[in-house]
Amino acid sequence: MSAIKETVDVDCRPEDVYDYVTDTERMPEWQLSAVSAERLDPGPVGVGTRVRVTRHIGSRVLPMTMEVTEYDPPHSWGMRGVDGPVRARVHGEVEPFDEGRRSHVTIAVDFEGHGMGKVLVPLVVRPQVRKELPRNEQLLKDRLEHAGG
Repeated sequence: MSAIKETVDVDCRPEDVYDYVTDTERMPEWQLSAVSAERLDPGPVGVGTRVRVTRHIGSRVLPMTMEVTEYDPPHSWGMRGVDGPVRARVHGEVEPFDEGRRSHVTIAVDFEGHGMGKVLVPLVVRPQVRKELPRNEQLLKDRLEHAGG
């Protein structure tokens, strides 16, 4: 199956958008299924940084560990799940336009199921994310444009 991909334009500089979307503790502010998120490693964020994210998936609340696989400020980032029954692969891009005053944000998400996740991914996770991702991007836009990031 192909990745679920959504794009939104945000009236903020790419640097501000990138800083916000890669700030782990802010994930629950703009991702509807995220209950909590915390960094597991000290120091600056970079490739290899691990994050513990707890999400609502259907009627379940599941913790999962994500690892940063790509970190290229302010252009792109990537993460992948390293444990749990549902392992996401996320790729995000921030492209400047309007002379760098605005940003074109694209987020693509795909999944790999392990154990019960093999059933959850097609029946619950993918349909949930198809509905949620456009709403998440709208929340991201609203937070950045109206709350000052």
